[in-house]
Amino acid sequence: MSRPLIVSIPHHLGREEAARRIKSGLTAARANYSALLTIHEETWSGDRLAFNLSALGQSAVGFIDVAEDHVRLEVALPWLLAVVAEKLTPAIRKEGTLMLEKRKN
Repeated sequence: MSRPLIVSIPHHLGREEAARRIKSGLTAARANYSALLTIHEETWSGDRLAFNLSALGQSAVGFIDVAEDHVRLEVALPWLLAVVAEKLTPAIRKEGTLMLEKRKN
């Protein structure tokens, strides 16, 4: 039985810049978290990213919707990953917020 993990992260970047940072962040996640998870596929359709991944021997599918003022992550998780994700939600929110923070140049 799958359970959705939903995380919404506000930002002030605008849609285009937020999408650019998410694309860059996914590249970094592949490198930094390769021991924990594998992103098998990612497909952008407008402002929506559909992806599938595996972690702890379990598969999950999800979407990232990029809006002008927030990003919404929704992942349908099998039971085992849902239990782990509940504990990791604050870390997921923190990493997403760091990725979307406005940087001063």
